[in-house]
Amino acid sequence: MVYSARTLALLLATSVALVTSLFLSLIDSVGLDALLVAAAISFSASYLLIYVLLEFLIFREINKIYKLMEKLRKKELANFSKQKSGALNPLQKINDEIFSFATLKQKEIDELKKLEAFRKEFIANVSHELKTPIFAAQGFVHTLLDGAVNDKNVRNRFLKKAAKSLDGLDILVQDLLTLSQMETGDIKMRFEHIDLHKLCAEVVDQFEEKAEKKKIRLKLQPEHRKINVYADWQRITQVVTNLVSNAVSYTPEGGEVIISFDVSKKYVTTFISDTGEGIPQQQLARIFERFYRVDKSRSREKGGTGLGLAIVKHILEGHTSKAEVESTVGKGSVFSFKLNRSRADDLDVNES
Repeated sequence: MVYSARTLALLLATSVALVTSLFLSLIDSVGLDALLVAAAISFSASYLLIYVLLEFLIFREINKIYKLMEKLRKKELANFSKQKSGALNPLQKINDEIFSFATLKQKEIDELKKLEAFRKEFIANVSHELKTPIFAAQGFVHTLLDGAVNDKNVRNRFLKKAAKSLDGLDILVQDLLTLSQMETGDIKMRFEHIDLHKLCAEVVDQFEEKAEKKKIRLKLQPEHRKINVYADWQRITQVVTNLVSNAVSYTPEGGEVIISFDVSKKYVTTFISDTGEGIPQQQLARIFERFYRVDKSRSREKGGTGLGLAIVKHILEGHTSKAEVESTVGKGSVFSFKLNRSRADDLDVNES
């Protein structure tokens, strides 16, 4: 416990009186009565002197500082564990308060540094991603203006390339806008009872031609089945589209991409598995960050904005779910997410 000025004054005055009595007892001419009188006088004088010294010169200032620290604690340290002191030193408690406050402030400073580093990295990534399609389109347009426009074959080819670059720019801006709206809560989910199997079948149809060009087997298992979930059709379509797009892009020729389901009493888990390049274990925790790419040079060659998985993450969070991923380098990856079942009708239930 931390002693008050009065308690410390009593202890110290008693000690002074005892020392005085012991010293006088060594003198033969001093009797018992004289010892008692001397002890009483030394105790009273010491007590008054020490109390005044502690109360007005030390404890009063300590109490001012302590009250200030208490205000700071109530304002800043609401969630910070209060330290208890068992020391005799009256300054120990305030020392603990200052240490606690300084520790919390250091944590805040570290967090601000991380946010600042993240902001700089994000701005650099956005600038780079925007610059790439803009410079490409500029190059094609300037080539046409320099005289190539007179050649019909060259003109059509360069205009198509410029249009493709601008389309990529538009997709990037749309993804940035979508992500921003999701993070600020401007986009609200429209939940309804939907057929998840039908949704995935439409996504498969969308990527069928691209998969065939790479000789990739794109399959939906089972082929015919109704799987009802309670979700936002448009946003879950975006989730499946982004995951299938990545799977097809990173799976080599002759590979396989499969969409499958696991249905339990309460949930439906969707799996998108591929036989692609795989993701190193140390990078799995970061793949849902904005613009994060496992292999930056090869990723940009395959297209995409670098925002697909970040959008997947936010959409699933809006469904009180999250994306899971298991991956082995050289063998492939399995992405999965869980949604609430809407009805037991027309469902084969595998209890888990």
